[in-house]
Formats: sequence, C-alpha cells, structure tokens
Amino acid sequence: MAGHETLLLGRADVARAMTLPDYIDAVEAAFQRLAEGRMKVPGVVHIAAPDGAFHVKSAGFVGEPHYVAVKVNGNFPDNRNRNGLPTIQGAIVLCDGRNGALLAVIDSSEVTAMRTGAATAVAAKYLARPNASVLTIVGCGIQGRVQLLAMNAVLPLETVYVFDLDRQRGATFASQMRTETDLDVIAVDELADATLASQAIVTCTSSRKPFLRRQQVTPGTFIAAVGADNADKQELHADLMQHSKLVVDLIDQCAEMGELHHALEAGVMTRADVVAELSQIVTRTEKLNLDADDIVIFDSTGSAIQDVAAAGIIYERAKVLGRCLTMQFA
Repeated sequence: MAGHETLLLGRADVARAMTLPDYIDAVEAAFQRLAEGRMKVPGVVHIAAPDGAFHVKSAGFVGEPHYVAVKVNGNFPDNRNRNGLPTIQGAIVLCDGRNGALLAVIDSSEVTAMRTGAATAVAAKYLARPNASVLTIVGCGIQGRVQLLAMNAVLPLETVYVFDLDRQRGATFASQMRTETDLDVIAVDELADATLASQAIVTCTSSRKPFLRRQQVTPGTFIAAVGADNADKQELHADLMQHSKLVVDLIDQCAEMGELHHALEAGVMTRADVVAELSQIVTRTEKLNLDADDIVIFDSTGSAIQDVAAAGIIYERAKVLGRCLTMQFA
C-alpha cells in the first residue's frame, strides 16, 4: 500500500488559502454546527512553563467532512522582548476521522490570530449595536490588528481609538492602521477617554490584572474580552462583569480560564447568569432579552471548533493551489 502524503503548511501557505471574511464565515458555520450536535470538543490541556504555557485544544466533526484537529500552542507573552520570537507558536495536526490518516501539519500562528478575530466579528454581528461607529482596541499587537479588521468587517466603523501601555507602540500601530484602512485611528494615553466615547470595545492583552471597570464603559456597549486564555489572565473588573450581560464561546472553558472564571471566583456571578453560548446566539436557539442600555460582554477563550473548521478549508484549498511541501510519515 502506497504511503499517504501529508501536507506541510507554513504561515505563508495558510495566508494564501484563507482571507479574513473566509474565517468569519467558517467560524460562524462552526458554532452553528456545534449547536446542531455535529462537533466533538474535549477539554483543554494546559502545560505550565516558567515564562508562559502550552495549550492543547482539539475538536472533531461529526459526519462529513470527517476532520479531526489537534492544536498545540506555546503562549509566551514576553517572547518578543526576551527571545525575539512570536508570542504564539505551534502547529495544528489535521487528521481524517474515518481512518486516522495524517492530512496536514499546519502552522498555528496565522490560524489562531485570524480565527480569534473572526469569533469577535461573529459575536459583534449579533450582539453589538448595528450602528456602532466608534471602537476602542486595547492592546496593539498582532491580535489588535486582526480584531480591528474583523470588527470593521461587520460594523460601520468610522473612528477607532487604540490604547497600549507602550505609548510608542500604540502610536505606531495607529499610524499603520490608518494606512491599512480608511478609518480615523487615534492613539490615546488615557483608556477611559476612549472607552467612554465608544460603542464597542475589544480587549486583547496579556494582562494578569483587570483594568477595565464599569465606570469606564457607556451603557449599551459591546465588549469582546479576548485576552484571558488561561486562568492567570484577566482584563475585566468584577464590577463590570456583575453589571453586564455575558455571552461565552464555551461555558465550561470560560468557567475554567476566561473572564467568567474570575467572576465565579469573586462570587459576583454564577454559571446560571450566563446569557448564552455563542452557538445559541448564531442559531437563535436562545432568545436574548437585551435592553438598549445593557452592556454585553463576549468572553472569548478560543475554541478548537474554530481551528478544525479553518484547518479543513486550508487543507482543501492548499491541495488545489499546490506549491506546498509534502511528506510521507507512514
């Protein structure tokens, strides 16, 4: 029997295969599939390291196409300063769920960044004010750029405020994003000046201390909290969580490692206070009772259903495009 060829896909191969709108469509379809019971999602495995952590996330399709994906990501927040390396590095292993064939080994950094922004876009599409034109991005790294572009894809943005503890980084980011988009992107020194003027806020930092409070947010604002991807990270104060309506990507995962985790520990929320999972919002199986003044938070911890959905499309398109490395592992 001839050996099976496995595709080896680097970041450039991934970027050629999918655009941001493709990721948004794929992520929305993945959450719909989850709501229909056509996804298997085991729990996340955490492996602590001295200056960061490794996460192992996995998911599989139930039925066609029979894809199973396992992602191993290293997340080291100070990597650029200490080692000149990206914060997030890793790989997605995509397999055929019918026979175990190793279909592809895919660089995870591009997929992780893009599918994370896509999840925010999907949530904003259903939960943000349709006329939201002012956005604040907190955290001016790679994820900040993707989040800005993702929100711009689903909201009629005109002005974007950006904030980073590194003021020069924020100013450079604002200049770059003004060039890349047709938006008025403004770096600010005071966070509240931006958030109080915004109808939407995205926090995408590696903070381990909460920094966004209830009094810094205008009624009716949509907040996507993206940074808390392990139990040590936190961006939102308990008072903000307590006085907001919370939607999560996966409730069990958020209770373990997201903003919900900290709200539960602080005793200001219970699991019953969660309004819905994103899959229920996408399929409209959970009726939202939102008032115009409600602050709505999307707790985004990043699900492997997003990874497997994107990886499957990348694999299929890479086969057609060619120009990628292959290897026989067995």
